[in-house]
Amino acid sequence: MVEIKTPEQIAKMREAGLVVAAIHEATRAAAVPGASTKDLDDVARKVLADHGAKSNFLGYGGFPATICTSVNDVVVHGIPDRETVLKDGDIISVDAGAIVDGWHGDAAFTVFVGTGHAPELHELSRVTEESMWAGIAAVRKGNRLVDISKAIEGYIRRQPRPASGKYGIIEDYGGHGIGSQMHMDPHLLNYVSKKRGKGPRLVTGFCIAIEPMVSLGTAKTHVLSDDWTVKTDDGTWSSHWEHSVALTEAGPLVLTAVDGGKAKLAELGVETAPDPLG
Repeated sequence: MVEIKTPEQIAKMREAGLVVAAIHEATRAAAVPGASTKDLDDVARKVLADHGAKSNFLGYGGFPATICTSVNDVVVHGIPDRETVLKDGDIISVDAGAIVDGWHGDAAFTVFVGTGHAPELHELSRVTEESMWAGIAAVRKGNRLVDISKAIEGYIRRQPRPASGKYGIIEDYGGHGIGSQMHMDPHLLNYVSKKRGKGPRLVTGFCIAIEPMVSLGTAKTHVLSDDWTVKTDDGTWSSHWEHSVALTEAGPLVLTAVDGGKAKLAELGVETAPDPLG
């Protein structure tokens, strides 16, 4: 069952989304050489407390932290700790969420630590982020879930190949419905699968977290002994970008973007919905 939201519920999700955006801003600034991933988690905890919001990551399935911090070849679900200290040249994906009055927000970004990164790493992050926006632009009334998957995969496949030979679209993880829970139906693949069919039709009140994960090599991953940390099988580095999006009568609203996605979607010729919070 896909949970369809009322305008009032979407407004609450927008509140949660703006808290997530604040976490992103603060952790991006804190992701410097010498900082531990636990330092970033502490920053996120403070933002949540300052906004009177709750974490939807802490305790989820036993997850022990407020955010996920995934460094270099870690794709998703990296656990913050004091031992993992960021170094010049690292990349890190930060995945964060928040709950406001029972409604959830969830988003992720990739950031470069220090300087001296290879051009292919910058391109990896750019391709992953832009594929996310291509998927967001496909959130239109009348489309189906597969149209989002098609837009994400299509964008990635059209890009010049990296020096490593290919981009790996991670297969075992993808986007998801979001609302009164963090993870809900439907599951969103970042590629087209004939086995999955077209998926549900997108209607007003449909909310989805769109999150491509792309590596510089394989699409295959494995989970470490902590039962959370996901790494690429071949050790290639990866990027992860995510936004939570609501489909309203006036079009898509990017709940976890400060401007609601207005500037970026305008570049793609898509008009966004008015911000319910003004």
